[in-house]
Amino acid sequence: MSTTTESSVAPKERVGFAGLGTMGAFMAANLARAGYPLTVWNRTPGKAVELVALGATEALSPAELARSCDVVLACLTDSPQVEEVLFGPDGLAQGLAPGTLFIDCSTLSPLKASEFAERLLKQNVAMLDAPVSGGSEGAKNATLSIMVGGEAADVERAQDVLGALGRTVTHLGPVGAGQWAKAINQVILSGVYLGVAEGVTLGLKAGLDVERVLSALKGGAAGSWILENRSERMIRDDYPLGFKISLHRKDLGIGLDLAQSVGAVLPVAALAATFEDGLIAQGYGDDDNSALARPIRKLSGL
Repeated sequence: MSTTTESSVAPKERVGFAGLGTMGAFMAANLARAGYPLTVWNRTPGKAVELVALGATEALSPAELARSCDVVLACLTDSPQVEEVLFGPDGLAQGLAPGTLFIDCSTLSPLKASEFAERLLKQNVAMLDAPVSGGSEGAKNATLSIMVGGEAADVERAQDVLGALGRTVTHLGPVGAGQWAKAINQVILSGVYLGVAEGVTLGLKAGLDVERVLSALKGGAAGSWILENRSERMIRDDYPLGFKISLHRKDLGIGLDLAQSVGAVLPVAALAATFEDGLIAQGYGDDDNSALARPIRKLSGL
């Protein structure tokens, strides 16, 4: 007598991804490699070639993308872009069926995230705000830190999808909580960038072997992701793109506005914003955020 045991694995949900920029293209590629049936869309044509080669389908509009998916993610620049892609002509909302889950990995105001969630809820579409941190390296290597706001059941549903994108997925509260965490993240980063830039500049002015000095510091209390991954750029005074300084300034503006709304004073973040404004005015807005070292080096005669 023989016994046959049959097991079945539920098919993966159909996933859509809107926004194939520096971060989004890598994130979408990781979803394709994880085996998700993937549909992608980008405002600018020609960004989906490599994703199609990985098995993705390219949609001609956000609405078309939404109609073919159970879960839709977006990674866009700011609130106006998210609103247009969601609710504009031929936007995602026109194709999102009841029961679909929308996950916004963009960085925007928590108030706008809550507003978008309320509008989607009217058509029985759930939303998570899930901004990410980790730069283009984290997006490429699926090691992002993902900060999530939304209902617990929706976060649970999204675990596998988000797990294909990041190393840590943290549920922080209702919709908007993820954006609060991302704003705090960007405020902290502004200070760390400035601190590393000042340390690099001090070492260079002293005539030290700065790379050797920093190597000694990386394992101690001064160690950080920025020290590990961005100090070499500050030493060379060369800032290839990882995360645009113009985008960090946009994010920092959100953090400073939120600080004002709750009565918090952020002098270091305000100084970083001033430096970033100057860099953008000088045409360095597309440099990596580590270009915050430029004004510190210049003020020091380097």
